Amino acid sequence: MEIGKRKAVKYIFIVVVVVAAAFALLDSTGFFNPKPYTAVSLGSNVYYVPKDRDPDVSIDKFPTVKPLPSQVITPTGQIVPKDSVE
Repeated sequence: MEIGKRKAVKYIFIVVVVVAAAFALLDSTGFFNPKPYTAVSLGSNVYYVPKDRDPDVSIDKFPTVKPLPSQVITPTGQIVPKDSVE
């Protein structure tokens, strides 16, 4: 009976580790982030980068201030009013 308990504990531990790793991976990819942008730390600066950013634009071209609720960040890094973007 003792061997059966050890196997069960081992499998439960493995399942917990896999679930925790999956949660960490999803969190690191921004899956749980409801905002249309993410904060990227680079040195002593924090850049606010939209999820649909243009990969040809360097991170340092994006704003270092959060957009207001009435604003969005374009894929090229400009902050514009929400109503000017479709």
